[in-house]
Amino acid sequence: RKDELCQLLKRVNPDFLGIQEALPRQVEYMDQQLKEHSFLGFGRDGKGTDSESVPLFYNTKSYELLNSEVFWMSETPEVPSKGWDAALNRITTYGVFLNKKTRDTIHVFNTHFDHRGEKARVNSAHLLVSKLKSLALLDKKVVLMGDFNSKPEEIPIQVIAKVMSDSYLNSDEDPKGPSGTFNGFDLQAKFNDRIDYIFTLNLKVLSYANLDDKRKNGRWISDHLPVLIEAEH
Repeated sequence: RKDELCQLLKRVNPDFLGIQEALPRQVEYMDQQLKEHSFLGFGRDGKGTDSESVPLFYNTKSYELLNSEVFWMSETPEVPSKGWDAALNRITTYGVFLNKKTRDTIHVFNTHFDHRGEKARVNSAHLLVSKLKSLALLDKKVVLMGDFNSKPEEIPIQVIAKVMSDSYLNSDEDPKGPSGTFNGFDLQAKFNDRIDYIFTLNLKVLSYANLDDKRKNGRWISDHLPVLIEAEH
């Protein structure tokens, strides 16, 4: 799938790209293919480990990286750890970027909530909101994206939606593509569940799309649909 995945990314050419469940060899391949982009982040078991990450790619022609951080979704965010009732270590990758044209700053978070731990998902949402407040970002331009393993009506999403804007609901244009984002590689997927999101703060969202492109052989490029927004910055 990797060639067709990168072909899609090159065509869309996002300024920022957050991916989940990325092994080092996959990140390395994407880094080689996406010539205009660089990335930040490391595995959930710590730097130098062969563990899954949630890297954040950014267009180096348009943006300069000012600062970055990886923190754990747990009671001890500063060290590799598994939080609450989570099945696995979970992390968030965070970057601060300077728009080279406008000289404005944007803060971008990429995350992946646990798939089993209900308490972990709720507490992870509260942790992210606390992070926004502790970094004094509520009046800044912010993007939070990722796989939240939660439906819109569930508590984790409601916690975040009290502070940030769900781009699916607040796009100037009507959302394009299926309403759900998870296909599980099932070609007959009904797309009942939207569990991947892009939240924003202090940004005007112009368009939103769940991309349902398929490979040449008719199969899915990934088990989740890529979520794409266009925003003014």
